This record gives sequence, C-alpha cells and structure tokens, in this order.
Amino acid sequence: MPETLILGVGNILLSDDGVGVRVVQKLQALDLPQTVQVEDGGTCGLDLMQYLEGVSRLIVIDAADFKLPPGTIRRLEGADVPAFLAQKISPHEINLPELLFSAKLTGIYPQQVIIFGVQPGSLDTSLELTPPVAAQVDRLVDLVLQEMQR
Repeated sequence: MPETLILGVGNILLSDDGVGVRVVQKLQALDLPQTVQVEDGGTCGLDLMQYLEGVSRLIVIDAADFKLPPGTIRRLEGADVPAFLAQKISPHEINLPELLFSAKLTGIYPQQVIIFGVQPGSLDTSLELTPPVAAQVDRLVDLVLQEMQR
C-alpha cells in the first residue's frame, strides 16, 4: 500500500491548468519506490477518494492564481492549504476542497498535505502550456522528488 500519493490535477485542454497533469506524466516515467503512487487526477474530483485510503502524505500539483508572474511556484502546507483550496481558477477545476473535506469526514485525510501551486499564464483552450509554465515542469518534478526525501 502506498504511503505517499502524488496527485497532478487540472484540465489539459485549458493550457496552464494542465500543469499538474504534465508533471505527473514525467514522474510516472521514473522508477519510484513502491511506497509512492503517482496519479493523473485530471478533473476527477471525488472519484479520487479511493486513492487516499491508507496514504499518510499527499502531494498535489495544480495551477493556482496567486496574482504573481506566470510560472511562479508556491509550496503550501498546513494552514496554507485551506486558503489555496478556496481559490477557483477554472470552471472545470477539480473539486479538491470537496475531496479533502470528504477525506476528513471519512477519517482518511493524510497526515501531511503539500500543494505545489503554479501561477498560470493562460487558461485559454490549448493543449500546450505557456512558455513560463512549461519552463517550470522539470523544476516541479525535482521539487516533488526532494519532498519525497524529507
């Protein structure tokens, strides 16, 4: 059973909203320990509850509007997570707040929740990330790998 779940969320049809999915696609190609599960959460919402069972650490990668320059990465944990969850940037966005609230209600909320939020440059219809966000994908992979070693 995995101890760590890495979840990339977002809509790949809306340009930078798909950054989390692009990061997990790269992570899925790596040889990670069996205690780590990497999932493309896309826009699945509550369907992701099944992956939280028995997980002690959840790492989420998602686009977030921090009102910062495109490509800016922010790491959030603890009390900063609810503030992040209150931000909606896309009408097709995963219902991450509902997912985590439901996990709390059912007693499967992970001991540690870490979110890597990335400031999008565009949410227009496109399969491509904008250059400032695309330039951060490898850095995000490295940040997630560093987080796993903590």
